[in-house]
This record gives sequence, C-alpha cells and structure tokens, in this order.
Amino acid sequence: MRSSVPVLAALVLGLPTFATSGLAASCSAKGDGFGAWLAGYSKTLVEAGLPADAVRSSLSGISFDPAVIRKDRGQGVFSQTFAEFAGRMVNKNRLTVGAQKIKANADLFGRIQAQYGVPPQVIVAVWGLESDFGANTGDFPTLQSLATLAYDCRRPVMFQNELLDAVQIVARGDLSPAEMKGAWAGELGQTQFLPSNYLRYAVDFDGDGRRNLIKSAPDVLASTANYLQSLGWAKGQPWLVEVDIPAQLPWDLADLPIKKPVAEWQAMGVRAANGSIPDGLAALYLPMGRFGPAFLAYHNFDVYLGWNESLVYSTTAAYFATRLAGAPPVGAGNGKVEALGASDIAFIQGALTAKGFDAGPKDGKLGQRTREAVRGFQLRAGLPADGWPDSALVRALR
Repeated sequence: MRSSVPVLAALVLGLPTFATSGLAASCSAKGDGFGAWLAGYSKTLVEAGLPADAVRSSLSGISFDPAVIRKDRGQGVFSQTFAEFAGRMVNKNRLTVGAQKIKANADLFGRIQAQYGVPPQVIVAVWGLESDFGANTGDFPTLQSLATLAYDCRRPVMFQNELLDAVQIVARGDLSPAEMKGAWAGELGQTQFLPSNYLRYAVDFDGDGRRNLIKSAPDVLASTANYLQSLGWAKGQPWLVEVDIPAQLPWDLADLPIKKPVAEWQAMGVRAANGSIPDGLAALYLPMGRFGPAFLAYHNFDVYLGWNESLVYSTTAAYFATRLAGAPPVGAGNGKVEALGASDIAFIQGALTAKGFDAGPKDGKLGQRTREAVRGFQLRAGLPADGWPDSALVRALR
C-alpha cells in the first residue's frame, strides 16, 4: 500500500473544498446523519485515489462519539497560570525520570542531536509533558475521534483533513487502524502528533521500515526532533533564561514579538537570575506580568509556540527543558501576582473586543492574542502595560 502515497499528495490540497461544501448543511454536534456523511466521505476518498482497502479498514464500523465532543467543549487546563501549570507538570518525579531517560539513551540522543540539532533536554521535556515518557498515550480510537470532530460543526475542515491524513498513515503501512489509539482530539504517539504532522515529520529511526510513534522510542524521539527542526529550531542556541528585573521598566516593551539585543535589556537593569545571560536577540517575557517570574525568550522559544500555541503550555515545556539542562526552580518574582479566573478573562476578552481590540475568542484563556489586546488597552488607559490582566484592568473596562 505504500506505493500509492505519492499519488495521494495532491489530495491534501483538494479535500478542503469538498469538506466545506459537503458539510455545510449537515453537520451536527449530536451526530444526526453521521453514518450517511461518513459513507459519502469514504466514497470521495476512494474516488480521489486512496486505496479502497485502506479506507474500508480505517472507516468501517466507526460511530459518532459524544464523549469527544464533551472533551472538545470542556478544555480548561490552559486557563491556569504558568505557576499553577508548571508547578503541577514539572514535578520531582518527571525531573528524575527525565534525567534518567537522557542518561539511559545517551547514544540515541547523540545521534538525534547530530542530525537535527535539538538537545535531548528539549525532546525529553516534550516527551514527559505529552505522555509521561510514553506511559500514557491515550486510549481514544483515533479514527473515530477524528471522524467525530470532522462531522462536528466547530472545526470540520481541519479535522476532515486530519482524518484524511490518518487514513494515509494506514495506507503507508506505518500503523494499523487497531493500533491507532491516542488522545481525544486525534493526536497519536508518545509526543502526540496530529496525523498531518505524523504524515509529514515522522521518521523511521530504528530502521524497521515503519514510522511507529506509539511503540518505537527511537522513532518517537527522532520524529519529535525532526518536527522541532522544521519549526525553525536553531542549533546551539538558547530558548528561555530566567532573569531578575527592576521595579520599573517600560513594560510595553516586555512582549514576545519585541526582540532586542541582550545588552539593551541589561542596560535597562535586567540581570541573570542564575549564572550568566547568553548573547543574542531576546524578548523580555513576563508570563504572569511584572510581579511574576521573568525570562528572556530567544528565537527557539518561538518554536515551542509553533508546537503548541498555548502560552502556558509552551512556557512550561521550555521551563521543563531548562530544569533538565541544570537550571534551578524558577523564582516567585517581585511581588504578589493577582490571577483572575476564567470567567473574568472571558469578560475582559468580550469588553476589549467591544472597545475595538482584537482579544480573540471569548474562551477565558489568556493567550498571546488576548495579552496583546490587554496591553493595548493598558496603554490607552494609562495602566502599567505588561499585558497581564488584573482587577485594575477590570475596573477600567467597566
């Protein structure tokens, strides 16, 4: 079945038009009409060139899964602060096991770093956060989850294409449908690749002829490095360094898109919290505002955001990697941080949007888009423009 893969490449570009027109009048969060839709979808894949046996083995017997829809509507973990999330996820056990994994697989990591330029600490931090080093990869049937989300009205085009790529993974011979179990949203393997990334970046590093990100640690770790390299990882460069900051700064400059030479930050009073600060261009990053922990974020930190656009996840993953590389626990910052709940963040997002600031969806999650809107309003209102929402911001908005 692998011989059919080159013929299928153009299909990736062709399916979104089918997805949009085919779903517009029939999508449902309750699964009404799912069977008829799936039959039509399957027929279209075969007509477009996918092997009929791969389509049949992948999509026969699938049913709409309401549990997947509930998961999709109930995501709340990324509404936590960096301190809350990192405190829970970068724990003593993960640090210990992560260090053991690096030591036990030193030769493997050496070969991976030589080929892809990504340090073992960076790979292992992702490995630990995504699946506890392969111990918990998820038990949702991947093809059923993807088909459910492909039929749901919220993100149908995205997941119809992910479902297509999952079927292509079967056609390529990497995994059987029965092996494809993972997270509720269709991510696969020990570092949780969506099928589109699996199809493009998974590598056969153990030489057995399959790209197996569920069972093969060499394939998992090398594929993770390959994907990070594709996102722009710069070999030999830092990613995140903790710093101490003075009580007063032009806070509007503390923004991830604003990168300055390290010497300029030092001239403003930014100092290394531990050891020294690597040279280069870096952003002053305050994940919890001017009173919380402070970091210099280099180009490679942007790669984390390419992996996962959630600020709290990406900061935690990058921090985990610094701990594995020898950094001490992060400091508390310069004062008490006021952390608002998800309902307050949702109010702020709605109020900012009403005032002409693009705060993104009203989802209660404090991502980069919302922080940029917060910063813009803070500047207009004469508040310290660190992009961190607090009660003063809420009062100003009301």
